[in-house]
Amino acid sequence: MVGDDLVPYCTIPAVMESVVNDECLFGIVPIENSIEGPVGITLDSLAHKYDLKIFKEIIIPINQNLIVNPGCKLEDIEEVYSHGQALAQCRDFLNNHNFQQHYAVSTARAAKDIMGDKTKAAIGNKKIVELYDLEILKSNIQDMDNNETRFVVLSKENHEMTGKDKTSIIFSIYEDKPGGLYKILGIFEKDNINLTKIESRPSKKGLGKYLFFVDFNGHIEDEVIQNILKQIKENTYFLKVLGSYPEF
Repeated sequence: MVGDDLVPYCTIPAVMESVVNDECLFGIVPIENSIEGPVGITLDSLAHKYDLKIFKEIIIPINQNLIVNPGCKLEDIEEVYSHGQALAQCRDFLNNHNFQQHYAVSTARAAKDIMGDKTKAAIGNKKIVELYDLEILKSNIQDMDNNETRFVVLSKENHEMTGKDKTSIIFSIYEDKPGGLYKILGIFEKDNINLTKIESRPSKKGLGKYLFFVDFNGHIEDEVIQNILKQIKENTYFLKVLGSYPEF
């Protein structure tokens, strides 16, 4: 089972629940886009709701298309439907045409919602056109040509060591004070471990309280990584390991 842009009705939480409930061995969800940045619902769900591991990562080029009913012309369109990420990735195109924008739970759901109405269009990939017998009126309408989305494969288990691995964690420091985050990041520097990504998200426990999502080289079974995680746990009030998996 996979996430938005690939399967018609699967929301990100539904994909995660299918793995938690053993309906699927793996689930694929988007976690980061090169234009719009992190996918908040994925990060928040992994942090607060689901105890799943990142088993693998996949990076896929994303080409967004204006999808319409057969015979529809650009001047016929008044409203455009899509997932929030897809709309955001095509902001310039949409603003230039003054289309009224509507959010949908997925790009495929948006395509289904426009069927039979030539005043409505959807934004999505080519697979949707095949599913619903629609047409692509304009291709590659995303703001940037290098539009890529990083997807993660979720499982209940960590991937075995491969020798070229990455680990993802979430942590929160005790209080917001000078040097608090630097102290944690210094643990990685001391052992010469490269950080490949760091970003913050609201902890949902009040203003000024954040969770930090960090990706770094190494596997949780490495002795060095185990020692780093031990030190981080001793200096934070929350630590969650999201998984170790092969580096893309």
